[in-house]
Amino acid sequence: MKALFHKLSRYAAVSVISTSVTLGLLGVMVYTKALSPGWANVVATAAGTVPSFELNRRWVWGKSTKRSLLKELLPFCALSFSGLGLSTLAVRLAAGWATGSGLGAGAVALVSQAANLVTFGSLWLFQYFLLDRVLFGRPTGQRARRVAAAEAGPPGRERRLGEVA
Repeated sequence: MKALFHKLSRYAAVSVISTSVTLGLLGVMVYTKALSPGWANVVATAAGTVPSFELNRRWVWGKSTKRSLLKELLPFCALSFSGLGLSTLAVRLAAGWATGSGLGAGAVALVSQAANLVTFGSLWLFQYFLLDRVLFGRPTGQRARRVAAAEAGPPGRERRLGEVA
């Protein structure tokens, strides 16, 4: 239980960092009208995905091996960008409502940030489960025994020092 709390605490800290990057960029881009709210959300979320991937992989799940493009990076980006699709829709709708209500640039930026935060916040536990059980987590139970057996090679045959399975 203590290990789970420790991991969730680190996961939450990573979320705070990546969310700060995302919301900071989103607020600046919407406030300055550098990009439309939808495109600003795309750029900001992409920027926040970088520290999220690295910190989750290394700090939360303790992976220090070489990154796998197919097994880690692409699925992580797919997960992040599925959330991006939902949050971009929410940001566009919220910003459209705020603008249509005659709110100023600062309020439109805040409403856009709130829509992004609520969307990603609602996906937070689901993403933790996928990262822990599928992407970065160590195999547990029967899956761990299958992995260990595959690494050990056929029964009755010991590997020699330095031999690759």
